[in-house]
Amino acid sequence: MVYDRDIAIQTAKYLLQINAIKLNTKNCFQWASGWKSPIYCDNRLALSFPEIRSYLTESIADQVNSIYSDQNIIAGVATGAIGIGALVANKLDLPFVYVRPEPKKHGRKNQIEGLIVKNKNVIVVEDLISTGMSSLNAVNALKESGMNVKGMISIFTYGFNFTVEKFKSEKLQVNSLSDYETLIKQALKDGYISSNQIELLSSWRKNPSKWLND
Repeated sequence: MVYDRDIAIQTAKYLLQINAIKLNTKNCFQWASGWKSPIYCDNRLALSFPEIRSYLTESIADQVNSIYSDQNIIAGVATGAIGIGALVANKLDLPFVYVRPEPKKHGRKNQIEGLIVKNKNVIVVEDLISTGMSSLNAVNALKESGMNVKGMISIFTYGFNFTVEKFKSEKLQVNSLSDYETLIKQALKDGYISSNQIELLSSWRKNPSKWLND
């Protein structure tokens, strides 16, 4: 899922540097799903750092151009990818829309905000891929509106096997700037974690729903 290994390493460095990604095997985090996790990721923090947001924007834009020859619209997944998605669309001089988790309950009751043009090719931008449910929810909303979803690019992915299989079953091409494996290696190299934490961090990614819950 990582398209460029050098970009994956640099992205991991940046996300660790600004604490967009935090690792803690002693006082683990708890996700909304109830899962216990040694990692917490909030890539929206990158928007506050001009050099880093520019790097992420340009990297995604370059990959959009390299992978997809016929893109027409950039779609950001709300709320985390609205900012980076809009920056990518601006860089590519393309229209931008964003997709809510569900339609609004008032006003025009839109789920997709922006101009919907049927039969146009859309590239989805995500800030983070975990279980893939919110990503696929956005993809399905775009498809139901009549747009052609060509693929998705995210800043970071945990790379869970079940998530990868979901995307395969939907025949959705997904690439990410960086991933969990690259992040852990870089965190060790840069001194954010010690070697005796590697096994525990690796075991979480293999079975996150059961990690420390048994």
